Amino acid sequence: MDVDELLNYQPDKPQPSKRSVPNSTLPTTTVAKRAKKSTDFAPFSANGAATGSNIASLSTDEKEKLLEMLENESNNEPLDETSLKRMISQLEKRILKNQEMRIKHPDHPEKFMESEMELNDGIQELHQVAAQPDLYHIIINMNGVQLLLGLLTHENTDISIAVVNLLQELTDVDTLTESGEQATLLIDALAEQQIVSLLVQNMDRLDENIKEEAEGIHNSLGIIITIYLTLIHCLFLHLAVVENMTEFRPVTCIDACKQGLLQYLLKRLKIKSPFDSIRLYCSELLSILLQNHDENRQTLGELDGIDILLQQLAYYKRHDPQTSEEYEYMENLFSCLCSALIFANNRQKFLKGEGPHLMNIMLKEKKASRNGALRTLNFAMTGSEGKDNCQKIVDILGLRTIFPLFMKPPKGNRKAGETRAENEEHSISCVASLLRNCTGSNRQRVLMKFTENDHEKVDRLMELHFRYLERVRTTDNEIEKERRTLQNYDDDEQDQEDEIYMKRLDAGLFTLQLLDYILVEIASATNIPSIKQRILQILNLRNGTTKEIKNIVREYASNLGNKNTEEKEREIEKEHLLELIEKF
Repeated sequence: MDVDELLNYQPDKPQPSKRSVPNSTLPTTTVAKRAKKSTDFAPFSANGAATGSNIASLSTDEKEKLLEMLENESNNEPLDETSLKRMISQLEKRILKNQEMRIKHPDHPEKFMESEMELNDGIQELHQVAAQPDLYHIIINMNGVQLLLGLLTHENTDISIAVVNLLQELTDVDTLTESGEQATLLIDALAEQQIVSLLVQNMDRLDENIKEEAEGIHNSLGIIITIYLTLIHCLFLHLAVVENMTEFRPVTCIDACKQGLLQYLLKRLKIKSPFDSIRLYCSELLSILLQNHDENRQTLGELDGIDILLQQLAYYKRHDPQTSEEYEYMENLFSCLCSALIFANNRQKFLKGEGPHLMNIMLKEKKASRNGALRTLNFAMTGSEGKDNCQKIVDILGLRTIFPLFMKPPKGNRKAGETRAENEEHSISCVASLLRNCTGSNRQRVLMKFTENDHEKVDRLMELHFRYLERVRTTDNEIEKERRTLQNYDDDEQDQEDEIYMKRLDAGLFTLQLLDYILVEIASATNIPSIKQRILQILNLRNGTTKEIKNIVREYASNLGNKNTEEKEREIEKEHLLELIEKF
């Protein structure tokens, strides 16, 4: 077959898949267009056939290029197990060849550059696998994962970025969702090889000022997020099918932090630069790492993470986010801070970092950060560990900002899914914490707030008490009806009681308990008898009784504390509540 015959030859083309496919599987007309664009000649007619006049005008080099193009096209077949195994074997050989050439000619890049280009071509060929995730097991069984992850530390960052781009496509969320078991196999293999540590090391050496390397960082963070979200999803699926957890061994968020991810994220956030997508990714991933993991929260505090988060949020005390993505970034930072404050020791670090002062400024400025600041203060002031933060709030005149929010909670932000009711609950919790933790003259200043403007704050308390009481009563009636309907239903009694209590909490029981705790606390102030008189007066007007309030506070005392609360502390608080009930 001569050149003219080869140029007229058109092989059968496989149907393109739904996902992106390599150039070799595109229709001939598409290849012709690309050839025209790159070589400035058009050997094909409108129907894709080679014309004699065009062929005659081609130079020898151009004919050779076209011949090579068509040979490659005719040799490309649909990807199957055999061809994938061949690709992986070739990749391994190219890796070894590149290593050998680099060792032989370390000071002559031109001598190992050809092997590096072949290596890059081998990586690009594997992009085809993303369109056929059912072949992922071949990559795993032939140690393809180890080969690819080993290239993340390659001296040439272009090679490592090419691997990151490949991994990003292989771990695409849509692909993983469709592939089921194959996705689990790939994610497990990547996690076992400590991909997080390797990606962090690679990101550390990339320069964000170079476009390609910045994209590499962006894709690396995307891979990490995908891996851990998929692990969480797979964990829930596994729990539904298999009871024995030892059969499923996901790498946890704690392991990720041990591999240096938390330290890298904090270092990246600390860099002074305008908002970008990488910052958003970092904040999102940090939020995931801090959810439900006290070890990570402790590590964050030890790495001065509380200070770093406060520094990043300080910009928003007088500025609003400019885009929806930046707003999401700000909310992620607040979520990270709230999660970190669940760990008791971090509340002291929050105080040392002037956290109460910053949150108070945000509340006064009434910017987009206002709701996040209120939520953060709630976490910072809770429990005995929040005592110093409560005292600080009073010292910096924070009562002037918190009580107006108690009287009229700010609207929630639709972008963040916040509601006025949530802000109302946060403000109530802050007031309860102030009464519980403030001592001496600061406590007196808090109590005096309830006498201002003819006891308007007591009136507000009673209004909220009756509103939440009605909601809880309605839920109690519904529960009672369900009990009558299902009275013969055989189930664990303890589970039923826990479920019922959770329903009541969802209906507002916890907020009602805080409100009634505030009522009995301020009524116990013997030096301000007018507060108790106002409470009793409103109860009489609304046909309410002190017995209702006492029962609610008593129930609150019986369920006081959590797994992090020490037994001694719980008993002291319980005795205090029972004493308040007796005085009321």
